[in-house]
Amino acid sequence: MRMSEEKTVKLIFLGAPGAGKGTQAELTAEKYKIPTISTGAILREAIAAGTELGKTAAGYVESGALVPDDLIVGLVSERISRPDCKNGFILDGFPRTIAQAKALDESGTEISVVIDIDVPDGKIIDRMAGRRVCASCGATFHVVHNPTGDGIHCDRCGGELTRRRDDGPEIVRQRLRTYHSETEPLVGYYEAKGTLRRIDGDGKVEDITAAVFEVVDDYLGSET
Repeated sequence: MRMSEEKTVKLIFLGAPGAGKGTQAELTAEKYKIPTISTGAILREAIAAGTELGKTAAGYVESGALVPDDLIVGLVSERISRPDCKNGFILDGFPRTIAQAKALDESGTEISVVIDIDVPDGKIIDRMAGRRVCASCGATFHVVHNPTGDGIHCDRCGGELTRRRDDGPEIVRQRLRTYHSETEPLVGYYEAKGTLRRIDGDGKVEDITAAVFEVVDDYLGSET
């Protein structure tokens, strides 16, 4: 689709681990020609490039300490000032807490829409149990919802499929507890700001994608 020259779309996807945020972010980025901004990636990039913010961040990373929220926001602000973000962007993995969301607001970054992909915990646990990842290229599949041809090898590169250790039921339950206590409060935060849109994530990928696109098109004032 051709993005409006007057209006940009700045997105955040919320949802529990395994809710499908990564898949929907990838499809949305492709359709609307906007980049997905991963805080982990820009942190590594800034450190490798030796920028002033990168040098400061490196000190925390090398000591094993958490990088402060204001520094992460600085890196995000630096990244979204680049030309490829002129039509908008998708934030991946940030913010994770109310404090980070407030720091982002204080930086002057205005988020257009926050999309919450809602999936019940029981469905999440079942999904994660069936997820398989290519050991070679990192492509993600599912034994039921997105299987490969033989169920053993990657359809993209032929690499061997593996199950991530953190996809085990007990670890997934712990990740869900962390999400509910630390990140889920963002739903209420953005709902109060009027930017939250909820989407039922318990369905077919293509149906969820259509719902996401409808939300974005509605914001842009475009026809779906």
